[in-house]
Amino acid sequence: MAVLRLVVRRLLSSVPLLFLVSALTFVLVSLVPGDPARTIVGQHATVEQYRAVRGQLGLDEPLPVQYGEWLVRVFHGDLGSSLFSGEPVTSVLNSRLPVSLSLIIAGTLVSGVLGVALGLLSARRGGLLVKAVDGLSLLGLAVPAFWFALVLIAIGSVRLRWFPVTGYVPFADDPGEWARSLVLPVLSLSLGAVAIIAKQTRDSVLDTLGRDFIRVMQANGFTQRSVLYRHVLRNAALPVVTVLGVVLVGLLAAAVFVETVFAMPGLGSLTQQATVQHDIPVIQGAVLYITVLVVVVNLLVDLAYGRLDPRVRAS
Repeated sequence: MAVLRLVVRRLLSSVPLLFLVSALTFVLVSLVPGDPARTIVGQHATVEQYRAVRGQLGLDEPLPVQYGEWLVRVFHGDLGSSLFSGEPVTSVLNSRLPVSLSLIIAGTLVSGVLGVALGLLSARRGGLLVKAVDGLSLLGLAVPAFWFALVLIAIGSVRLRWFPVTGYVPFADDPGEWARSLVLPVLSLSLGAVAIIAKQTRDSVLDTLGRDFIRVMQANGFTQRSVLYRHVLRNAALPVVTVLGVVLVGLLAAAVFVETVFAMPGLGSLTQQATVQHDIPVIQGAVLYITVLVVVVNLLVDLAYGRLDPRVRAS
């Protein structure tokens, strides 16, 4: 019941966030230079043709009216249609969603596994490995993911020819090629995140190792493996889970650039294209999808907290 109450409470608190983000996006998109009606009719169309297209698209209505009509459609499960292709926005987004989810989930798994392993190793060994983790953390924060992507393309695709330069192969078509098409994009997203998670893991483990109850267990003859893996890691996991949630949200933003560099048909590249075209329904739908993903990530982090710390479940 406590978990159910937590889920319901988090979902209810996310409703105002969805309203706020959608309204802010609507206003910001309206301020972006460009006119989809003019793009559709072309530069040589008459004024009557231009006004007719604006009327068909609903762009001649005041901005609050446009937003209100969009909200009404959303409550009926309709995100509208693309201003350029005429396809339902839901269909367009659903066709792109598996690409972004594959990239983000794989990037999170790689970042989490490698980051925790490297952080734990540096906490146990110390010395030069600690300095290496600190240096990698600074590098991961300073260098953007798209720069890593260009370097990996130059090495892994152009020089070694191990992986494709661009594109995405669906898992259902060829699982092997699907994995190959994800290697370089996932590494581009993960390199910076691995170092950040490794540093947080190392600091959390070292802090936990210095606590009194760990010293008592060591003095009573508990093996180092038992202390480390059964008690230290569990107590050090809370800040690591927090950082992992932040990293996952950051991967959503970085995926926009990585998908563009690797020409992957995901939500990020779709949002970038729709912004250039001023395709408001697609932009609104993509932002709504991404916001829901952020809400889900925060919910999973809260559930992980409750699993790891009984005090959180009781609150």
